[in-house]
Amino acid sequence: MIAVVGAGAAGLVAAIEAARAGARVVLFERMVDGGRKILISGGGRCNVLPTALEPRRFVTASSPHLLRRLLTSWPLEGQRAFFESDLRIPLALEPETGKLFPVSNRAREVRDGLVAAAKGSGVEFRTRSSVVDLAPADPGWRLRFADGSEVDAARVVLATGGESVPQTGSDGTGLAIVRRLGVPTHPTYPALTPLLEEPASHADLAGISLIVTISARIAAAPTPGTGGQLQRQVTGGFLFTHRGFSGPAVLDVSDLAARAGRGLGPRPNLLVRWAPERDGNEWNQALQRQSRRRVATLVREALPDRLADRLLTQAGIDLDTDLAQLPRPARLRLVESLVRYRLPWTGDEGFRKAEVTGGGVALDAVDPATLECRSRPGLHLCGEILDAFGPIGGHNFAWAWATGRLAGRGAAAPGA
Repeated sequence: MIAVVGAGAAGLVAAIEAARAGARVVLFERMVDGGRKILISGGGRCNVLPTALEPRRFVTASSPHLLRRLLTSWPLEGQRAFFESDLRIPLALEPETGKLFPVSNRAREVRDGLVAAAKGSGVEFRTRSSVVDLAPADPGWRLRFADGSEVDAARVVLATGGESVPQTGSDGTGLAIVRRLGVPTHPTYPALTPLLEEPASHADLAGISLIVTISARIAAAPTPGTGGQLQRQVTGGFLFTHRGFSGPAVLDVSDLAARAGRGLGPRPNLLVRWAPERDGNEWNQALQRQSRRRVATLVREALPDRLADRLLTQAGIDLDTDLAQLPRPARLRLVESLVRYRLPWTGDEGFRKAEVTGGGVALDAVDPATLECRSRPGLHLCGEILDAFGPIGGHNFAWAWATGRLAGRGAAAPGA
């Protein structure tokens, strides 16, 4: 018997693949049902896949080569065919985001389709079954449950997720198990999580959203400033919240802040260009026009009014100032705020709001062909428990589908 622990995205695919390969598969899930992260993803719509895989945008402390190999082991067109042809869940492109959603826009269709495919392949589901530990048995593995019971399995696929959104069942139990077993891991931290500002000096802008470019830079020593080494640059949605900052662009750089806040990396300066299509030269030229037109009018054409007024006030510019009356020092301050606004983040929302977990099991700790743990034969690992995550937009589901498939097939392979 193959035991799959965790009925999330990776675990469901692993169970399907192992069962279709002819193995007897029992899937253990601690919650009353599985796939709860699927249900809440994409605002309840589930962005199943991106339109293109971008391995270079994934983050890992392990080998980027291994990451690419695992991610591309199931080409995107094959993954899409699995959902559309096999599960009969048609997908539709959302052009403005490049995400593929189910045509129904219902995440439940995706979760239920995977569960139905698993059951149709012969997978036995045991819900409310909380695995708290694993121990080598002769042969195979012994699963220990929260109620004190035990079950033996020839092989185990551990797909328990990481530590993000623990209320869905992904509370770090799997990581604790593999650490007790001596499997090499990298420190974990929340990723794709909103950032905090304390005190929340931008709370008056809450609800404003726009497209921005954020540059994450590590300040050049010894003098901190806005320069330094570019770590990452992303363009996407930005949202002011009552507690700080969110939106896709913020989430995609949040891991750098989260790592810094936990002593795992240097603190980044997050610099925002509020109108990505305009650089400093363009703003400078526009603001030097000899015109009776107000500066505020010009800036409001590119930005939401409340944000424009905030930037003008911070630059010391009266909202009634004409372009022809704008002093050079004030103009330079305004341009700096428009193209290199230093985001005053002080922390992050943590695992409670994080979409994924950074860190986890080192990729070189598993066989890339089967995802079997090198130091613990018969134990296969897949999904978020592994040390890799990608940007928002379906990339992390692509990782879950691909690694779940590898682990399921590996566990059921002849001679395994």
